[in-house]
Amino acid sequence: MQMKYDNPNHGTNQPAVLAWEDLKKDSQGLVPVIIQDAENGEVLMMAYMNEQAYDDTLRTGMMHYYSRSRRQQWLKGETSGHYQYVLSLTADCDRDTLLAKIDQVGAACHTGSRSCFFQKIVERNREESLKREK
Repeated sequence: MQMKYDNPNHGTNQPAVLAWEDLKKDSQGLVPVIIQDAENGEVLMMAYMNEQAYDDTLRTGMMHYYSRSRRQQWLKGETSGHYQYVLSLTADCDRDTLLAKIDQVGAACHTGSRSCFFQKIVERNREESLKREK
């Protein structure tokens, strides 16, 4: 059973300040997107957008992406019910990466984890890190 999520921003079709043409794309015509939980700031995932995914995201208020491995566009949550509702979409200073602040329903990662970033490589406390700088 899929949950119905009532988002007041859903489908508002607000005009974008930056058009797709204003963004810098990689060699495949894609732009990376970092997805962050708007409520607590946690980074949930990273994905890519093509022009259609960008337009559909702006039009619907729901995150759409382009899968490089499957070579097709997808709506996050379409099969899992774990939708992502856009609260803001911002370009970085170079206009080659986007930051999406979203309301996440369920898990963001295809593994079922809340975030895709759960495989620790190194972790230090702040004092330990500051000592290394001296």
